[in-house]
Amino acid sequence: MKDMNRRTFFKSSVAALPLASVAVAQPAWAQGADFKSDVDILNFALIAEYFLSAFYREGSPMLSSKEAGYISDIGADEDAHIAAITATVQDLGGTPTMAPALDYGDVFNDRKKYLGFALRFENLFGGAYLGAAGQISNKEILQAAAGIYGTEERHAAVIANLLQEPAEGGVFNGALTQAADKRTVLQALRPFVKNPQTTTVEAAVTL
Repeated sequence: MKDMNRRTFFKSSVAALPLASVAVAQPAWAQGADFKSDVDILNFALIAEYFLSAFYREGSPMLSSKEAGYISDIGADEDAHIAAITATVQDLGGTPTMAPALDYGDVFNDRKKYLGFALRFENLFGGAYLGAAGQISNKEILQAAAGIYGTEERHAAVIANLLQEPAEGGVFNGALTQAADKRTVLQALRPFVKNPQTTTVEAAVTL
C-alpha cells in the first residue's frame, strides 16, 4: 500500500493514452452534478487526503506503540494517495490544489476522541469517493478511485477495531455504504480549515 505511484494509481500512464481518451469534460448524464471535470474530482479528493495525512501525522505520538504503528501505516497510505493524485492531476493538464491550513481543535487531547474523529472522517471520505464515482469520466480514474475507496473503508475498519466497536453499527453500518455528496463533505470540513487567505473550504479547494 505504501508504494503506490502514478502507474499503480492510474494503471496506464495518462501521457501514453490518446488525447481523446483522457476526457476531462463530464458526459451528458453527469452535467449539473457536483463537479465540472475529473480534475475537479481529483482536487477535491486531494483535500480529503491532505486532511487525513496531517491528522495522522500530528496525532500518532499520543498513542501506544502498537496503535501508533497502525496509524503510521494508515497515514503512509494517505501520503501515497496524495502523491498519486497530484501526479494524475498534472498528467491531465490540471493544477493540483494546495493543502489548506488546518486546525483540528482539541481532538489530540484524548485517545478515544482522536480515534473517533479518525473513524468519522475515514467513513465520510470513503462515502465521498463513492459519491463522486458516478461523475468520473475516465474509466481508469474510476478504477483507481474505487481502489482508494476500498482502502479508506479498511482504514475505518482498523480504527473501529482499535476502539473495540461492535461489528454492525461500528466496524460497518448496514449492507451498503452510504455515498456522501460534496456539500456534506464541505460542511464537515469547514470548521477545521483555517486558511488566512480564504474564508470557505470551496475557495480553499479552488472549485
